[in-house]
Amino acid sequence: MQPPPVTASVRVRRAEVSDLDDLVALEESSFAQDRLSRAQYRKHLDSESALVLVASANHRRFLGTAVVFFRKGTTVARLYSIATTPQAQGKGVGSALIHASENAARGHGCRSLRLEVRKDNAVAIRLYERLGYVRIGEYAKYYADGADAFRFEKLL
Repeated sequence: MQPPPVTASVRVRRAEVSDLDDLVALEESSFAQDRLSRAQYRKHLDSESALVLVASANHRRFLGTAVVFFRKGTTVARLYSIATTPQAQGKGVGSALIHASENAARGHGCRSLRLEVRKDNAVAIRLYERLGYVRIGEYAKYYADGADAFRFEKLL
């Protein structure tokens, strides 16, 4: 008998200081470069211009995170980072984090959500396109390793 799907009990909430170890561990295991540090996460947890979300299941099982930035004087929010644990990939956790990010952006009065994604990250690109994101540009050598990025946007 297979275990129930992770998505059945996914809960997305604002991150707390008690999530810091999980956030940093996921960041380090997900990204070789361009990582958020413990100090940056700590700063973002208390910031009015940033929102750190976490997805969990079964009251504590950490499944993923998203970081959204807001800027005064603009109606555009930015999905700065999103990552899920390997066991959560392909189970709707990323979609749940993106939907929560969009709802938070709307709550901040934003009319669109933008993000950058590596051109070679086909799985993420398919997810964004499936969720209604449209490619609006690209950046050459955007990432620390020299990889190019696409820029996507969704009108909220």
